[in-house]
Amino acid sequence: MNNDAVETVPKFKRVLQKLKTALRPDGNIHEKRIRRRLKLVNLITRRLKTLKIVLFIAGYLWMVLIPFPHLGRGTYIDENALQPGQVNTQWNWGDVHVADRYLEQLEHIRDANYTSVQRANWLREEFGKLGLSSSTQKYTFATSTSNSTGTNAYAIIASPRHSGVEAMVISASWLSRIDEGQGMINIRGVSTVLALAGFLKRYSYWGKDIVLVISDDYLEGMQAWLGEYHGVSQSGLNAEPLKLTSGVIWTALNIDYPGHSFSHLGIFFEGLNGRLPNQDLVNSVERIARWTARVPVILYDHLDPREDASANAAFSWMPKALYDIGDVKTYLYQARNVIRNVGYQYNGRGSGVHGLFHQFRIDAITIFAVPATGPHGFHAIGSIVESTLRTMNNMLERLHASFFFYILTSPQRFLKIGLFLPSAILISVAMMFHGLSTWVDAAWVQEGISDEGTEKSSTSTPIKWRQRSRPVIQVVCIMAATHILGFGLFKLVSSAPFINNYKTLSPVIFAGFAGFPLITGMQHL
Repeated sequence: MNNDAVETVPKFKRVLQKLKTALRPDGNIHEKRIRRRLKLVNLITRRLKTLKIVLFIAGYLWMVLIPFPHLGRGTYIDENALQPGQVNTQWNWGDVHVADRYLEQLEHIRDANYTSVQRANWLREEFGKLGLSSSTQKYTFATSTSNSTGTNAYAIIASPRHSGVEAMVISASWLSRIDEGQGMINIRGVSTVLALAGFLKRYSYWGKDIVLVISDDYLEGMQAWLGEYHGVSQSGLNAEPLKLTSGVIWTALNIDYPGHSFSHLGIFFEGLNGRLPNQDLVNSVERIARWTARVPVILYDHLDPREDASANAAFSWMPKALYDIGDVKTYLYQARNVIRNVGYQYNGRGSGVHGLFHQFRIDAITIFAVPATGPHGFHAIGSIVESTLRTMNNMLERLHASFFFYILTSPQRFLKIGLFLPSAILISVAMMFHGLSTWVDAAWVQEGISDEGTEKSSTSTPIKWRQRSRPVIQVVCIMAATHILGFGLFKLVSSAPFINNYKTLSPVIFAGFAGFPLITGMQHL
């Protein structure tokens, strides 16, 4: 009877009973926990070298797979209130004609070599002719090597439907981002802003103030304007206070249109110190350009080799048989975008004028008209800006629903933080294990117990370890010395005498700082 009763116990209950016995064994629970922990530590210690190699390989392999075409997902709009591309744009060929007339005047200003003050005063007068409140701002930016001065011009279109506590910015720098602002004038970008000023003022559906800024130079002018707008000072920058201000700026759109016409619209979105705008702004502009203005969108100025044959030259090093595979071509294109994105983020620089806005919690991007012989011009870029402004006009609060941490592999695909961060975590864990093992090993030293150095005695005698105090003080002194030397080198190469004579002084300084560790090391031999 008892055997029959045991057999009638359901199988799953017997399995549960075994699990309970394994998880809650008899005896001292704390002792069992310590034993399990010691077993785990011993297991990791015995296989630490293999574990580190596996973690490093997995982490770097994950990084290599980030641009993989089938990883990630398509972009989408999170904030339902935006409704991008759902309006009929009013920008027409008459407004294009106005932009052309402004372009002719700006070309005359460029050819006449106007000073920044004369140019800013002319811009202020043109804004004033449109009935806008406008002003200028002078600034001086001093560095260790030179001083630069400039004058910004700006105007405000007051919202007819609101009290002016919120604002949007449309900006254009005098110098284009081509070659990082090394001289090419953003002349059609400035013309577009001037034409938009008169166009936007004609309509009464704006729920936020629209601030129009023509900043001098490339980055310096916008930094001066933003600093005074938000009451933030910066060493070396001396700027006039703003005579006109508006409300809290939520979004900003910087226009960079240096060529006669353009074939693609490039989007630059990285800010200072790795900050990114809310992804809804990027996605909205991409959809508006693609569906409203019918302009192909790219990241940065990277043409897609799947759509443009001229882009294949960047990958000419790849064997043709391998390159013609669709996934390989897509992978290389997306890898190029990822490398550019990571490059901007790791060095802390923004990818354009828009990057200066991010430090003030303003979502901003730069739309870059990639110079070409056609087919797009003022009509397309005006429609894009108008539709984007009307999309941002629908905002009820700051953009927050979408992502702030992401990697765009293409204009229509992205990776969330959970898909690319594990690669860095795996590598960090491997480095942590290596550091901990080095710290533990530093407390022990191996010593022999036999004076005979024969192979037989060394193999038969067990290894003896002696515990010692870790040489922490020496390590800290070395770290402090390297930091002091590094700081001294930084101050030296940042000084005006070095910059003015860097060709002569560079070899001398390199030899001195490279030879110092060798000399100190030889003294200890």
